[in-house]
Amino acid sequence: MKIKEVILDELKKHPKRGYTVEELAVKLGLTKASDFKRFIKTLAALESERLLEFTKNGKVRFAKVKAELVGSFRANANGFGFVTIDSEEPEIFIPKGRTAFALEGDEVKVELKSNANPLKGTSAEGVVTEVLKRSVTELVGTFVKFDEKECQEFGRIGYVKSRDKKLPYPIFLTDKGLVPEDKAVVRVAITVYPDKKSPKSMQGLAVEIVGQAGDKGIDVLEVLASLGIRSEFPEDVLAQANAVPEEVDEKDIMGRVDYRNEITFTIDGADAKDLDDAVHIKRLDNGNYELGVHIADVSHYVTENSPLDREAFERGTSVYVADRVVPMLPERLSNGICSLNPRVNRLTQSCVMEITPEGKVLHSQIGPSIIKTTERMTYDAVNFMLAGDEETLEKYAAIKESVAVMAELHEALAVMRHRRGAIDFETMEARIIVDENGLPIEIRKRSRGTAERMIESFMLIANETVASSFEARHLPGIYRIHEHPKEEKMIRFIDFAATFGLQVKGTSTEVSQKALQDFLKKVKGQPGEMVLSTMLLRSMQQARYSEDNYGHFGLAAENYTHFTSPIRRYPDLIVHRLIRELAQPSPKAIEYWAEKIPEIAQQSSNRERRAVDAEREVEKMKKAEFMEKHVGEEFEGVIASVTRFGMFIELENTIEGLVHISTIKGEYMNFHERMMALVGERTGLVFRIGQPIKIRVTKADKVTGDIDFEYVKSELDLVERNLKSKKEKGSRRRPSDKKEARKTSRDGNNHSESIQRKKQRRKSKKKKPFYTAAAKGKFGNRGKKKSKKY
Repeated sequence: MKIKEVILDELKKHPKRGYTVEELAVKLGLTKASDFKRFIKTLAALESERLLEFTKNGKVRFAKVKAELVGSFRANANGFGFVTIDSEEPEIFIPKGRTAFALEGDEVKVELKSNANPLKGTSAEGVVTEVLKRSVTELVGTFVKFDEKECQEFGRIGYVKSRDKKLPYPIFLTDKGLVPEDKAVVRVAITVYPDKKSPKSMQGLAVEIVGQAGDKGIDVLEVLASLGIRSEFPEDVLAQANAVPEEVDEKDIMGRVDYRNEITFTIDGADAKDLDDAVHIKRLDNGNYELGVHIADVSHYVTENSPLDREAFERGTSVYVADRVVPMLPERLSNGICSLNPRVNRLTQSCVMEITPEGKVLHSQIGPSIIKTTERMTYDAVNFMLAGDEETLEKYAAIKESVAVMAELHEALAVMRHRRGAIDFETMEARIIVDENGLPIEIRKRSRGTAERMIESFMLIANETVASSFEARHLPGIYRIHEHPKEEKMIRFIDFAATFGLQVKGTSTEVSQKALQDFLKKVKGQPGEMVLSTMLLRSMQQARYSEDNYGHFGLAAENYTHFTSPIRRYPDLIVHRLIRELAQPSPKAIEYWAEKIPEIAQQSSNRERRAVDAEREVEKMKKAEFMEKHVGEEFEGVIASVTRFGMFIELENTIEGLVHISTIKGEYMNFHERMMALVGERTGLVFRIGQPIKIRVTKADKVTGDIDFEYVKSELDLVERNLKSKKEKGSRRRPSDKKEARKTSRDGNNHSESIQRKKQRRKSKKKKPFYTAAAKGKFGNRGKKKSKKY
């Protein structure tokens, strides 16, 4: 029998027992010099094959079965990453150098090395053992052309650098694909991924030239293209759209409820072109309200499995970025026959409700309809009417009474939602105004008046009513769900609120909407209101689409769906289709849709997240581009968050930048984690969340979206002498960590965790395998020395 088999057989007899090398050698009769050398080499080979392992005290034992899991890899620009196995479970941390060259979104196999320890605040740690499926097969970037000598030497025409920091490797191009000009923005199909032989590069073919450097709007196009979002529609899709009539055909009116005699009108932004929702309202004799929410019947024209339907499914949603919209449907539909333009017949799906003054829906009628709107109203005009502007009231006298009744019902619905515990987050959204060349010239906060909130109220109640009808009839449906916050996030938020001296009623597992609503009411008008509201919003789970109805936590609604925007959201289009096809449901239809909806829900959620990513990326880029011309200028802002490496400051116009701790001159800053504050060691200068501060802009990078500030002394500064002596070990600033702090924080990962891991790795020096020492003859004096721990 081979020595390898002899060793394994012995270890298998006592799998839990560990042998010292001496014990095992004696046990197997391998103590002679010639045998012992071969014995040591075999142990080393068996360890590399993971058939045996060495314990911490240097003993040999049969290797435990390694826990291998499959999940999705999330890359960090610093080289490490995280793997999500289950959305309900914490991520597994993958150290730098143990990722097996996995890229963002790859499906990977992971070997778990250590479990999470909630008491110590450490996450599970593992090693990627294999990349099972590549997520990124194409990417977009800027082409850098090689000169003729380099082309001949390397056999490549140049390389493409992606703007995505999570894809840090250059992609070398061969001449087999398109040959772009220098600095062109191109789409590349990846043919070779990084591996041990070429760990820092990839190879691909240029398959599309998106544009040239300097083209108008090329920066936004590059972001959209990098996420697979395209503006152009395929020819068969445009052909079907062009075949749709410009006017409603009389035969299509058959079987629809006729609401053309109602005073119905749209209310949208002044620049809106796709008017997909209209309302009518009247006060009934019994004191209740009749509210009609009429939505363009897009599903009548976008038939199932048609080119238009397949394209809408693929896109999932319209994408709104800076100066443009990438629509889900061609403009022929969205701005034409499916836009509820004034005083023309339009096919709709309507939800007409009888609502009490307390906001309760008593009855509803949901189904295909036809309307003819009286007016095309703007939010500004309706707000003027609500404010009593005589000129506007006279101009729109035909809808004057309707607007007044709408205001009443809106108030009743708002009170109803508040009473049941709906959480009203006060968040700031930026409106980026660009010139004809796409350059940002102004950034301001979006404002919402009563008209905007009123239409929102009506859309919410319609969505709830439609969802309730599916639930009551036990029919397949696609729901918009928002689940209860995860325990660990609520624990962090409750602790965070405590640093402000505020208490959240309830526990992390049982906190109610009402408790959170009361909390927001308590902080309203306080210095930290916006920060606390934002932190609470980040503690919530992400809303998504599902075939299962789990309710909507944020709205405190048992039933909720999306019914009101089928021009720009695919789930709404499906809800319309379901209303029609399940009006008289057959068992076959119920079974068909029960099987089909899960895929639609998953795709719609994915596409929504992609759209949000695009919107955020473009916003970040445009904000940095806007601030490039303000470098050197001083502004007042508010501290939005505090970390060990610095603080993020938010300006009045929503722009956010980093003040790194190393730029605070003449003072050592200590981080007080419990207080979420930086405190000067010498002076007691304090920086905490929600505090006003003066800053100077030092850098703005359009490519990365990063904006750097530096602290400026001012009368806004806060000094607390009683805090300056309270130090936290290891909290002193580390200027050398600035670059990593920037990268890590921008990717939303825990910087302090990555720094801690570095410290741990520095402490644990590489230990030589014990068999190295044994092979060098240090195995002698067996009775005098204790075996080293490895």
